[in-house]
Amino acid sequence: MKKLRKSFGHAANGLRETLIHERNFKIMLGVAFAIAGTMFYLPTSRAEKAVLATTIFAVLTLEMVNVVIERLLNFLHPAHHEEVRVIKDLMAAIVLIASFGAVIIGLMIFWPYIF
Repeated sequence: MKKLRKSFGHAANGLRETLIHERNFKIMLGVAFAIAGTMFYLPTSRAEKAVLATTIFAVLTLEMVNVVIERLLNFLHPAHHEEVRVIKDLMAAIVLIASFGAVIIGLMIFWPYIF
């Protein structure tokens, strides 16, 4: 039980670090809360809520992976390196594609309730 509590403590530290230092994650979290509020305000079905929640957590998780990879690359190559820039751009593109997908899913679900 002590190891489990310690693991949760490490995870909480990582989340706190992200919330303090990562602007994009904070923006995404704000959007996630807005979407969550909207999905409970509108009469969405359980299946729609599940799809929205899965989409939200997928985008937030990918952003966290992006943060980890960026920090790791900054640690390994503190000076500017072209390959590091390409890897960071690719990670940002992954998050962008997931975000576009989330917007499409959100529109598909919310459109009938709004219009």
